Amino acid sequence: MQTVILKSGREKTLRRHHPWLFSGAFKDADTHIEIGATVKIVTAKGEIMALGAYSPHSQIRVRIWTYDPSEAVDTHFFYQRLKRAIDMRAFLISDNDTACRLVNAESDGLPGVIVDRYGDYLVCQFLSAGAEFNKQDIVGQLRELLSPKGIYERSDVEVRQKEGLTPQAGLLAGEEPPDLIQIRQGDLQFWVDVRQGHKTGMYLDQRENRYVVRQFADGAEVLNCFAYTGGFALAALQGGAVKVTNIESSAEALALADKNTELNGFDKSKIENVRGDVFDILRKYRDTRREFDMVILDPPKFVNSAQQLQRGCRGYKDINLLAIKLLKQNGILVTFSCSGHLSPELFQKIVADAALDAGRESRIVQFLGQSSDHPVALNFPEGRYLKGLICHVC
Repeated sequence: MQTVILKSGREKTLRRHHPWLFSGAFKDADTHIEIGATVKIVTAKGEIMALGAYSPHSQIRVRIWTYDPSEAVDTHFFYQRLKRAIDMRAFLISDNDTACRLVNAESDGLPGVIVDRYGDYLVCQFLSAGAEFNKQDIVGQLRELLSPKGIYERSDVEVRQKEGLTPQAGLLAGEEPPDLIQIRQGDLQFWVDVRQGHKTGMYLDQRENRYVVRQFADGAEVLNCFAYTGGFALAALQGGAVKVTNIESSAEALALADKNTELNGFDKSKIENVRGDVFDILRKYRDTRREFDMVILDPPKFVNSAQQLQRGCRGYKDINLLAIKLLKQNGILVTFSCSGHLSPELFQKIVADAALDAGRESRIVQFLGQSSDHPVALNFPEGRYLKGLICHVC
């Protein structure tokens, strides 16, 4: 096994068991290390501290597999890590939920590995060099542990380019998934497109937040922005909403939202689907003085890097300002950010500033985050990316 050597003092993050080592931490490395290969991490004093995956093209030069240098990173290693993650979901996920995240990358001790279950199928993402290098072992152990009908890959994401990898998508094992997979979450059912849908097909990280939104929806007229396939809309209708307006830029997503409405037997007259840019449509609603009892904001990531933080903050400020202006007195704002570079404290400040500029008083009645099947390891705070607030707006 080849070796990388740390600069003096750079082992401090390893002693805290943080799973990332950046390029500036290294003094030297063996030559011709294969992308994604497992390497020994050695301190300047010669102490072997951990084993990790080497990624020469990434600023995150090594992602840690294990802090026990005597532990082999082999088939048995991946079996044990996958089994531990899957077993944890067994007591987190109700039998009424047939879709969930089974493996959440670094927070499950498998950097760069995402595994989501949709009924009888698994959908995986291999986002790091080490995950790609060990893909076949991981797929083999998933088949051994779960015997799915099929395993499909959705590694068609830009982040792989930072690892020197090309986007990949397609069947990895078993049967091809159907065009649409029917899944259930609680009392709601959904059609999911795992081939072309966002992420691996659905925003599974909002599963528990949909239950929460339902509790505030009774008798409300709801505006659901960035609606995708209507998850929050269905939750609001289930909670007693009298009408929901979905705004979404994708015609395909809105068509699937229609199918999901039919699948659950809701009255389609209670749903209005509007295709277009959310910012433009909210400005139009503001100018025509349209009002709602609840506005839900679940936008895409506005901040993809630290360099984009200032611009992204302006985007979050603008969209929350528009939403607050559309709320009736004593309305409810449900607002999210999935940008990992944006701290919860900064997000709260942005929403507070938006309320101030709108001339409205507001208070947080509930803090929200990603669902429990998307755990955050204590040694990896970066794993907490989804932040949400439910605000009462006077």
